[in-house]
Amino acid sequence: MIKTGAQHIETLRDGRQVHINGQAAGDVTVHPAFRRTIRSVGALYDFQARPDNRELMTFEVPEGGGRRANRIWQLPRSHAGLVERRRALEAWTELHYGFLGRAPDHVASCISGMFMGIEVFEAYDKARAGALSEYYRFARDNELYLTYAILNPQADRSKPASEQQDRLLTAGVVDQDAGGLTIRGAKMLATGGIMANEVLITCIQPLREGDEPYAVSFAVPMNAGGLKILSRKSYEESAVSVFDNPLASRFDENDAVLYFDDVKVPWDRVFINQDIAMCQRQFHATPAHVFQNYQAQIRLMVKMRFLTGIARRIAETNGVIGFPQVREALGQLAAQNAMVDALVHAMEVKGRMRGAYFVPDAHTLYSAQVLTQQLYCEVITALRELAGGGLIMVPSSAQDFADPHLRGLIDKTQQSPVTSPEGRVKFFKLAWDAVGSEFASRHTQYEMFYAGASFVTKGHSFRTFDWDRCTQLVDHMLDSYSLDDGAGRGALDAA
Repeated sequence: MIKTGAQHIETLRDGRQVHINGQAAGDVTVHPAFRRTIRSVGALYDFQARPDNRELMTFEVPEGGGRRANRIWQLPRSHAGLVERRRALEAWTELHYGFLGRAPDHVASCISGMFMGIEVFEAYDKARAGALSEYYRFARDNELYLTYAILNPQADRSKPASEQQDRLLTAGVVDQDAGGLTIRGAKMLATGGIMANEVLITCIQPLREGDEPYAVSFAVPMNAGGLKILSRKSYEESAVSVFDNPLASRFDENDAVLYFDDVKVPWDRVFINQDIAMCQRQFHATPAHVFQNYQAQIRLMVKMRFLTGIARRIAETNGVIGFPQVREALGQLAAQNAMVDALVHAMEVKGRMRGAYFVPDAHTLYSAQVLTQQLYCEVITALRELAGGGLIMVPSSAQDFADPHLRGLIDKTQQSPVTSPEGRVKFFKLAWDAVGSEFASRHTQYEMFYAGASFVTKGHSFRTFDWDRCTQLVDHMLDSYSLDDGAGRGALDAA
């Protein structure tokens, strides 16, 4: 059986301790801060469960028996397999237009990448490698929606976790026994955690000597005893009308700080125990970091298509599509959109075998991250410039249409050569929610930093680039002449 939306929503009624607006949220599936976005996640599972999407969205697991799982857990063994998996992720992303940054396919890609490098874990600790292997299969076979929290609270960023004023601020080990680890402290940023089944806790940031208690990697259910989920402000809760905020009302995946109040983690869920070097190796010595960020670029590719479509509709709605300067702006956006698309495909074409698995090209991925971190703000600014005051001068809410007198004024003042006054208002409400609302502002910040600070992504690009291929050309050129050729007869002339 393939998981459906109703089945996923039911799994969230598990007593998880979510706190928002000074209160316990209770059943998150009916809470006004979360319910519509949870239904949007449910729609992903309904899409995969449709018989006509069986081949697109699922694959037969290697263990046989005819069991199938979502392709987010597929481990590609060829270029064709990687493309097959990407098409499934692309189709899923089109259902949320790229606005769910932590949809189920992201952390599934991370865990799958770790599993593809299981020999790294085996060299570290065979028991922990066994735990990871079993967890990959458990998550795959039970279609778990996973999120992760892999950053430490910011606090005093000039000091490592072990030197903070409160040594128990960052989630770390306070005890271990035959049953497992006891974890106390906070982690961020559990994007999508309120809608997820379980969370992967680890640290992607560099740790220093003395930070060993925080150098862990483990997974726990979101309803684990002692786990408190502190939600940020809900944009969905403020977006009471889908017409007025079509994105914020349905795709606010939310972000949360997690606090572990002596949470017990059994050994079969512990993948790394207090090892600083291994915390970095789990991402960079395995395909995990590349695989999870490849998924993120697929998502951004779809999101760019959506935003480019918004740009075209702005020009059409305002009747300026024929203006040369507008076509120039749209041409620039079209080229940027094609660049992201091409980079995703290039990651696949330039991919390579890593053991039994085919993985995307690392440097193409990291170059895409560097470029798209800069690109997103440029695209948002371009849309603002195209729209001008049209993004702002729309009726206050859908309720204005209910008043006959106001409806008449709307019909007079909201004119467009290609749509009705209602259609114009509807479109610019959508455009504002994508570009300028509080929800949109969060997405701009998210796209700027989801992959890390810009110096981090540029560092990855530096680390993975084939510098030898470039410098060899320079050396070849230098070797082609000498001081003896200074009189004007170079090597080619002599030849």
